[in-house]
Amino acid sequence: MPTLNWIGKKAVMNHDREVPFHLLEEVPDLSFGDKDSGNLIVQGDNLVALKSLLPYYAGKVKCIYIDPPYNTGNEGWIYNDNVNDPEIKAWLGNVVGKEAEDLSRHDKWLCMMYPRLKLLREFLRPDGSIWISIDDNEVTALRMILDEIFGRNCFVAANIWQKRYSRENREAIGDAHEYVLTYCRDIEHFKTIRNKLPLTAKQKKLYKNPDKDPRGDWQSVSLLAQGFRPNQMYEIIAPSGIVHTPPPGNCWKVVESVFLQELSDNRITFGIDNKGVPRRKMFLSEAEGLVPWTWWNHEEVGHTDEAKKEIYALFGADNPFDTPKPERLVERVIHIASNPGDIVMDSYLGSGTTCAVAHKMGRRYIGVEIGSHCETHCAVRLKKVIEGDQGGISKEQHWKRGGGFRYYRLGCPLFDEYGNVFGDVKFADLAKHVYFSETGTPLLDDANLSTPMIGTRDGRAIYLLYNGILKDRNPKNGNVLTREVLSMLPPFDGSKVVYGTGCRLSAATLRRERITFKQIPYELAR
Repeated sequence: MPTLNWIGKKAVMNHDREVPFHLLEEVPDLSFGDKDSGNLIVQGDNLVALKSLLPYYAGKVKCIYIDPPYNTGNEGWIYNDNVNDPEIKAWLGNVVGKEAEDLSRHDKWLCMMYPRLKLLREFLRPDGSIWISIDDNEVTALRMILDEIFGRNCFVAANIWQKRYSRENREAIGDAHEYVLTYCRDIEHFKTIRNKLPLTAKQKKLYKNPDKDPRGDWQSVSLLAQGFRPNQMYEIIAPSGIVHTPPPGNCWKVVESVFLQELSDNRITFGIDNKGVPRRKMFLSEAEGLVPWTWWNHEEVGHTDEAKKEIYALFGADNPFDTPKPERLVERVIHIASNPGDIVMDSYLGSGTTCAVAHKMGRRYIGVEIGSHCETHCAVRLKKVIEGDQGGISKEQHWKRGGGFRYYRLGCPLFDEYGNVFGDVKFADLAKHVYFSETGTPLLDDANLSTPMIGTRDGRAIYLLYNGILKDRNPKNGNVLTREVLSMLPPFDGSKVVYGTGCRLSAATLRRERITFKQIPYELAR
């Protein structure tokens, strides 16, 4: 498979592993409504935030939608789109090294995106998918790195969004569309869970009931299919006596026995005069919706003017968001890719559109945004939604009010510069990290963290001796595995992994007790 190379790639290919885990600290004054709704907003660098969220949400997210910087060279908006922001430059210098001085803005953008996309992939469920808005500036490069990270066989579609409905004359050819690239973890799994699109009011108007069929309104659809199949090449005699056969290059869609059954069930029409080519009756009451396709016109999913009006209504004309997305666009993504109760994630939250739409659609959500507008705009917008805001898709979704979210900021790293666990890290925080690093999966929400046995996985139990969990803060008796401590551990009939600051048991005893001891912090993945 062809791959893309750029200056700095080698330095960032595995950088996601080097990003330190940080604690997430709730800001109660900024949390709002029902805080147990399962929704959270995180303010901070999304690379660090994503790494810190992994122990809690790896493999749990159904749908990810992101609208990252398009790398247009425009510095006049909140994301500083030519990646010359001081924080990005400092990060590039630290990670890439001297090579960073020679990077083009395309190199910088790829260096920024690659580790973030690698982390995002780890959040997806087996039936999950990621949807990314992008334009022509980086769509080709983005597809190549997505092929590399997700696998080319996990490509779903390059959806085209008609963002503009009026012509503009600034370019050689008018820029009227953007893309929404879609990848998944497993294409066959995704096909079975993706939702069809409901019929629009315009589409429903095509259904009539000229023959007063008791099953209600219907429209006729072709009974012809392309190709040649001998058992689908029969004659059909209309009530008027006209004989119909498939035209060259076509055959009927069904075999004759199926056709005769549908004819007897009054599901075949020959037109008003009973002379027309036979067609099937498709009833509105039986319509399951439409299979999504890649052309998303502005009438169905909105356009840039609509998005700006939504933002103006929320924050006034003096706001920092020049290129928001309309709620209807995000609604389509979330509808196709998820169901009520599923988790939706956006790590480039911007003005908060994704979380606002997910909230109105009954999904849980995780939103990450680095700037102060996370507090001044994202949290404020979600408060308005909880209080019953009727903008955007609210009326279509019959949104009233309710729900809530927790607001977090990034806290200190789990480990200091010498690799030691920070002294103010609580047992529960380290336990979640230990379990994730040992099993690769998040600790269950209902895990009992009042004992050293923090969980079981694949026939083994994971224990953590830390911070006086055995009610004895003396390192010799609490965090060091001794015979006395061993007798106090919750029993488990199987192999055991014990994390602690030290071990006083002999190798023979560890073998007999089927214990693998791992020393904190040296043998703890960071």
